[in-house]
Amino acid sequence: MLQPRPNLLFIFSDQHTQKVTGCYGDPVVQTPHLDRLAARGVTFDNAYTPSPLCTPARMALLSGRFPSTQACWTNSDALASDIPTFAHGLGIAGYRPALVGRLHAIGPDQLHGYLDRRVGDHSTNWIGGYPHSLGPLDKAAEPFRVSIERSGPGQSSYEVKDRDVTAAALELFDELASDRRRGDAEPFAVTIGLMLPHAPYVCADADYALYAGKVGLPRLPQPRNEHPYFAWWREQTDTEDLPDDQVIRARTAYYGLVTSMDRMIGQILDKLEQTGLADNTLIIYSSDHGDQLGERNLWWKQTFYDDSTKVPLILSWPGALPEGARRDQVVNLIDVGATMLDAAGAERLPRAAARSMLAVAQDGATPWLGETYGEYCTDGMARWTGAKPLQQRMVRTDRWKCVYYHGQRPQLFDLDADPDEMKDLAEDPRYAAIRDALCAKLLAGWDPAAIAAAMARRREDKSVMQQWARAVRPEESYRWQVKVEDNWLSAAAE
Repeated sequence: MLQPRPNLLFIFSDQHTQKVTGCYGDPVVQTPHLDRLAARGVTFDNAYTPSPLCTPARMALLSGRFPSTQACWTNSDALASDIPTFAHGLGIAGYRPALVGRLHAIGPDQLHGYLDRRVGDHSTNWIGGYPHSLGPLDKAAEPFRVSIERSGPGQSSYEVKDRDVTAAALELFDELASDRRRGDAEPFAVTIGLMLPHAPYVCADADYALYAGKVGLPRLPQPRNEHPYFAWWREQTDTEDLPDDQVIRARTAYYGLVTSMDRMIGQILDKLEQTGLADNTLIIYSSDHGDQLGERNLWWKQTFYDDSTKVPLILSWPGALPEGARRDQVVNLIDVGATMLDAAGAERLPRAAARSMLAVAQDGATPWLGETYGEYCTDGMARWTGAKPLQQRMVRTDRWKCVYYHGQRPQLFDLDADPDEMKDLAEDPRYAAIRDALCAKLLAGWDPAAIAAAMARRREDKSVMQQWARAVRPEESYRWQVKVEDNWLSAAAE
């Protein structure tokens, strides 16, 4: 522990690809508040998600365990309530962890160790629960062609929700400041869960205008001789022949959403300073996964290319961490929970794979194993999976990335020589020994056939729960209500 009992603020967005941030080198996007956070702290350049899909990434972060070790692989898998989370660990250490906004947990446990939750999720608690409607933007939040077609200036409920989350967070900090004035010196632990910049690719007119004509077509073309999974994925999502104007429009709106999110983060950071709560506060910003934004003719997440699987990660702790520093160590989103526990002086979670990054953040010369993993497994239950179960796993070392596809050939990239991941070396005999060694590492303790069988059995159980929820309409808790009338495209986008 670097200094006693800090306040903890974790700001957690959704689908923010690392490179669309000023402090990560994007010359177009305007993210002044994330950039000032980076200027006051440590930026990690090689942070990866444990899964390029929302719920498994988030539940892995909570538990410090990869999806295969906590049996939460898909957006319809519930994290068991008896699996301890970093919120439980903080509670043991004397904190009263609070959550404002997005959790994206399925099932009756909508707290998972948090003691105070404000502004819940927009989606149902239950498999088969009462769905929400985005009206003219329906399906535009999912991996379908309509997501690109129905894009541009306008408004979605996701941005409206984040405004409510920001307002609730500001109110919470006012309450905490009032408690301080009355003599309560206990440190706080607050997580703020944002929806942006998740699709729909629809942003406010002013934010769209800010980038109109400045965001062009994707830089990377579709690779030659690419892996067969991607041809199937484009066919499944009907994105094989998107018109250039739609691609540019969706990308432009994404930039607008990033700036809108950054503006809200600025309000939160300003409130901390105005209320005197910024002192001895560890602030962490990250996202659950990225977005491919048309690079290699791919969209959304669901792959292990860096656009999808790399996440922004910034740590700021005045007086405890250096300012304006960068780290190139390979880390994982699950390490965020372990880092907060370490800063709080709390015990490490049992059977967690997560590692605290505090020592590395303080001193870049600290020894660190440059290796991490990601998993993407489906059971065919989601409508966009085409009823085709998948088992995929990635290992990222300091130099190499290897991706295993069960039943198909792997991918192999030399990230030192090919940071854009355009040259797949998996079938090059000169790299066979490296490929085989990394595949063996991937499969050690990770059995894709056993995972597929376990997921198939679980899908039978989930089918019963889905029918039950549709039949009895169980009560929802911590749910933010979506209003159809909050969703529209401006005339310019029609």
